[in-house]
Amino acid sequence: MSTAAELNERSGGKCELCGAAGALESCSLPASAGRGDADLLLCATCLPQLQGSAALDSDHWRCLGDSMWSPVPAVQVAAWRLLKRLSGETWAQDLLDMLYLDDDLREWAEADDLLADSDRPQQRDCNGVLLQAGDTVVITKDLDVKGSSIVAKRGTAVRGISLTDNPEQIEGRVNGQRIVILTKFVKKS
Repeated sequence: MSTAAELNERSGGKCELCGAAGALESCSLPASAGRGDADLLLCATCLPQLQGSAALDSDHWRCLGDSMWSPVPAVQVAAWRLLKRLSGETWAQDLLDMLYLDDDLREWAEADDLLADSDRPQQRDCNGVLLQAGDTVVITKDLDVKGSSIVAKRGTAVRGISLTDNPEQIEGRVNGQRIVILTKFVKKS
């Protein structure tokens, strides 16, 4: 296991994912049993989001566009895992499509228990069809969007949906605004 001093020297005293300086903490990537190179130095914002104890702030993770090119395998794997969790966001899917991992690193990245289907709530549309991040759905009923004057019309296609922690909700863009939609009012197309 790497010492804090080695991690600090490797990272230049900055968070290895977002580049923030300040209070940094070392951690091992989840699902990295037996790997000696699974340690990272992360800030107080990145660490809980990576570990799944805090909700993902998609705007914060735009920094992955830079850190995913790190020569450090643990940073590459962490970037892949986070981009995979954010793949409902167009920018994150674009970065994920660009990120290349060799077979060994991809196997390591896919071993993440945060991505396991059994750990995640499963969203199903009004017909009981399983929804996945990035799917396209069609709204089955006119929906008033709370907090705005927008009405999401029946028949509107919502492309590139994001899944939430609530199995009864998804997120998507309607008329350029990101909204939460109840799964009982959508049909997978």
